[in-house]
Amino acid sequence: MVKKIKVLVVDDSALVRKVMSEILNSDPEIEVIGQAGDPIFAMQKMQKQMPDVMTLDVEMPRMDGITFLRKLMSENPLPVVMCSSLTGEHAHSTVDAIRAGAVEIITKPEIGIKGFLEDSSIQIIDAVKAAAQARVRKRKDSTMKVSTRHSADVVLQKATRAMTETTDKIIAIGASTGGTQALRKVLEAMPAMSPGVVIVQHMPVKFTTAFAGHLNEISPMEVREAKSGDRLYNGRALLAPGGKHMLLKRCGAQYMVDVVEGPLVSRHRPSVDVLFRSVARYAGANVAACLMTGMGDDGATGLKELRDAGARTFAQDEATSVVFGMPQEAWKRGAAESLVALEDIPGVLLKACLSTGRSR
Repeated sequence: MVKKIKVLVVDDSALVRKVMSEILNSDPEIEVIGQAGDPIFAMQKMQKQMPDVMTLDVEMPRMDGITFLRKLMSENPLPVVMCSSLTGEHAHSTVDAIRAGAVEIITKPEIGIKGFLEDSSIQIIDAVKAAAQARVRKRKDSTMKVSTRHSADVVLQKATRAMTETTDKIIAIGASTGGTQALRKVLEAMPAMSPGVVIVQHMPVKFTTAFAGHLNEISPMEVREAKSGDRLYNGRALLAPGGKHMLLKRCGAQYMVDVVEGPLVSRHRPSVDVLFRSVARYAGANVAACLMTGMGDDGATGLKELRDAGARTFAQDEATSVVFGMPQEAWKRGAAESLVALEDIPGVLLKACLSTGRSR
């Protein structure tokens, strides 16, 4: 009998707690062992039974979620999934949650909107399962129904020959659980005039705006949330917006991106597979790509397509991945030429951009 993932739901709204619990309990691998209206009640429940994963609201009475998260991660760390609304103010608080050690960021289920609730259910269940696999470390206190699984073909246009005459190099990166921290380390180390970078990080709609702004502050490169028509050039990194897919395109000798609507691909929107496969078609051997920490297999197919097109391809190693699922799947399929420690990824990608021809 499979051991269920024990979850504690912490939110000041009784309705949200009810809906979250129903969503999580609908999965046979998850069991909600308790609910709490604020962190004080949560600590009392944890004294009786420790959860494997906690879902945690941002704004609550008596103690806010970020303060509680910092306390947990400095005293008794466990995987925490931060749950927030779609407001801009709350979206910006996700940067604090990432710094404090949250392993996933999800959007509160929007009750009464069927389509949103279905997508939200997938997001919540997957986030909790990914968090249960995450390896968390002690930090210093710093003051329902599963939809049809689609492939990237539902978003990509009919295949055309990649236009690879340009000598411009680009870097493509995909990440999920643990990726927010990993991307900070990678982009901090990238020189100001690095080859253009396209990134998919699994995050909910609107939260990517704040995350891109944070990355822009810490990186020598210009980092921005992508919009359709944005050019990709040396010194610029484009992050796919939450809730939409990002594809690479070519306009003459220039690289550009399209940001489009579409169904979930590999259970995600944005999807790494959509980005990687479009990069393979339009940039071919002019690419260095890396699939980083995360649960599932999104990006493995696209990375293999990139390698087959002559790109240099890598995956993050197990020791430095919060969750080794996505990199491991890429390695199993022969999509990555080597596994690379997080601290070595920037240098490996930059060096790979200097090489030409097919990967070995």
